[in-house]
Amino acid sequence: MAESKLRARDAISLGTLGLRTRKGRTAMAAIGIAIGVASLIALVGIINSGEADAQRDLLEQGIDVLELTPGTSFAGDPELLPGAAAAIDTHMRDVVKVVASIRRVPATLRKTDFIPEVETGGIRLFAVDEDDLDLLVPLRGGVAHGRFHDAATVRVPTVVLGSDTAEVLGFDELYAQPTVHISGHDFAVIGVLDPFTISQGLTLNRAALIGFPVAEQLYDADENPERIWVQSDLDVIEQVRELLPRQANPEAPGEVAVSSLDLEAREIISENFESLLSLLVVVIIVVGAIGVGNIMLISVLERRGEIGVRRALGAKKTHIAVQFLIESVLLTVLGGLIGIMFGLAVVSVVTRVLDWPLTIEFLFIVVGLAVTVGVGLVAGLYPAWRASRMDPAEAVRPAA
Repeated sequence: MAESKLRARDAISLGTLGLRTRKGRTAMAAIGIAIGVASLIALVGIINSGEADAQRDLLEQGIDVLELTPGTSFAGDPELLPGAAAAIDTHMRDVVKVVASIRRVPATLRKTDFIPEVETGGIRLFAVDEDDLDLLVPLRGGVAHGRFHDAATVRVPTVVLGSDTAEVLGFDELYAQPTVHISGHDFAVIGVLDPFTISQGLTLNRAALIGFPVAEQLYDADENPERIWVQSDLDVIEQVRELLPRQANPEAPGEVAVSSLDLEAREIISENFESLLSLLVVVIIVVGAIGVGNIMLISVLERRGEIGVRRALGAKKTHIAVQFLIESVLLTVLGGLIGIMFGLAVVSVVTRVLDWPLTIEFLFIVVGLAVTVGVGLVAGLYPAWRASRMDPAEAVRPAA
């Protein structure tokens, strides 16, 4: 008698036999698996999107911005950063995105020259150079009225007012080309800034900004910056933070203060999301494996007669095992594909309603499908082994 062989095509055909002949059970089992996979995809997508939204909020608060300030003198007066600090972007071009600074101007700003110089209203005067025209980018600033400085306006007597400064001076709008008086000279007001909301920019709310070439010419302003803001990518910001003091003041790096929002908040958020995600993934995979295993075991018990007939006709134990393993894998793949599509739809709807960024990696979907196949294999091992161990005579005997 020739040895029984099972070709790949026949194995797949046999593997689909139970799915095709028991459509109702197949549909219910696939729906159950789809719900599990959809829950996994939806949870991962929603958690990742929630994390992305939290990280976006942190970015809007300026977590990617480092602020450099000098120490204070023995008299308690603020010092200035050395001139080398202004070249940070030149020497750290590969790890920083934007570098902007402001310089102190020894002058007072008043609405008119009729107001005594001592009545400054707490307004501080700073200067920006041509290299600082991106100042609003790291500080998440905007212009409420008019415009910010450009390469032309920094060289002429023009000024941009902070939001509180404009309120103090009574400039709600910029009609009729208003001017202000700065220590003996009139300056045209070309812009009013929106209120800064991140901590690094609060100083500029009650301030005014003129061009450094003008400040140097009229008021002998010092070219050394008083404050520098550095924006960097979050994945290298710790490295930048460590390098900045020595870059800003090579002779005395300890005299440079580098401040930022609490970077640990970002790490805590990531760790919490990852821990929650790992726990949920494990639970869903275990529950799914148990469910598939139970379904396949019931299928084996219901098909005892079929298994007995095949064994009596010469099918090997391995043939029976392969048949049920293939059936288990196909069942999980079918349910997995349905679940992935439904899960992605749920994530899309939820993120749109909550106005979160849709964040789910394609690699995770591929890995998820591979895990589904793995779950099918693992869950089908015991039912397949159980089927292959059935005695043909006992299997075909009708139940009492």
